Amino acid sequence: MTHATDEQLIADYLAGNERALAMLIEQTLKPVYAYIHRLVRNRTDAEDIVQETFIKVWRHIKKYKRGQNFRAWLFRIARNTAIDHMRKRKNPAFSDFENEEGENMIEDSLMDPDPLPDELAARSEDMRRVSGMVDTLPVKYQEVLSLYYTEGLTFKEIGEVIKAPLDTVKSRHRRALIALKGLLHTQAPK
Repeated sequence: MTHATDEQLIADYLAGNERALAMLIEQTLKPVYAYIHRLVRNRTDAEDIVQETFIKVWRHIKKYKRGQNFRAWLFRIARNTAIDHMRKRKNPAFSDFENEEGENMIEDSLMDPDPLPDELAARSEDMRRVSGMVDTLPVKYQEVLSLYYTEGLTFKEIGEVIKAPLDTVKSRHRRALIALKGLLHTQAPK
């Protein structure tokens, strides 16, 4: 079964098909929730922020410009909603957001056909280890890694989400990978 594109669902919704918006939300809910949960690290807050995000999407869907990457537009709304939520709670862990910094993750699953059980166990342990290392990186690096590797956004789209120049996004990506490589070398099993 093929999924309608985000653009097609938006067009269908704006043409009066209420089900198209539900389908759009259904297609984007999991990645938005994963992104927000990683930022706030609290299930209840993440659920509230995701709900508020999609309410904002519903309210502002007519402002979406055709041809613009919908997912970048959506993640920008999600990020701003999370920032607003955390500012209201005055959570000091989000002070970096005031400088347009962010936090995110590398998704824990890599597609590989028919892995063996011991490979799955080793991969799971490696991913937990890498994910833990990613969590130690500055928030600005975590966000770029997550949006690039987990959400599949381009560097240009990430720049739109975090409101940073393209060169800044590329630099953060490169520095994050260098930092991860350093962590992997210093924490390599002996």
